[in-house]
Amino acid sequence: MTETLLFQKWSTKDVHVEDPGLRKYLNINPVFVPKSSGREAKFRFGKNKYHIVERLMGKIQVTGHKGKKHKYSSGHNTGKGAHVYSVVIQAFEIIERETKENPLKVFVKAVENAAPREEITTIEYGGARYPQAVDCAPQRRIDYALRQLTQGAYGKSFDSKKKIHEALAEEITKAYRLDMTSQALAKKLEVERQADSSR
Repeated sequence: MTETLLFQKWSTKDVHVEDPGLRKYLNINPVFVPKSSGREAKFRFGKNKYHIVERLMGKIQVTGHKGKKHKYSSGHNTGKGAHVYSVVIQAFEIIERETKENPLKVFVKAVENAAPREEITTIEYGGARYPQAVDCAPQRRIDYALRQLTQGAYGKSFDSKKKIHEALAEEITKAYRLDMTSQALAKKLEVERQADSSR
């Protein structure tokens, strides 16, 4: 029986999620094309059934959002699936060329490295508001990591000569290698540092 390869290029056999907290929430089941057309969206934890690369592509389509405002708008945020597919495939090819490893494995490890374990919420007590450290839910950890990876890539390619697929490949590779110049890692450490001081 032939093996199912992602984009008919990359195997998922040697890809494993090492973080036990993310194992149930990070889907790396073999698929030819990560496209589900939102069929699981109506369920509460439906997004966990989507392939992790499909979730990355969904984030690339709306990278202009920061907070609740649409901060940037340009050709990158067209919402065109075919454009996003080519961006991800080109980025993965660059990662494979640079690291000499399976790009899916590199990407999964980058998401694990960029996912924060703690964050801050605000509690109100006697009319005063205090920051309180809380554990970050696994699904939220993955969402946060993907958002920071795509926004970091978008920030580097916006109004610059660097192409979006080059910036995305660079951001993923840096997060995989624990390079502190990665926006995703820098934000993760900042959030965890704030949570640590609010304990």
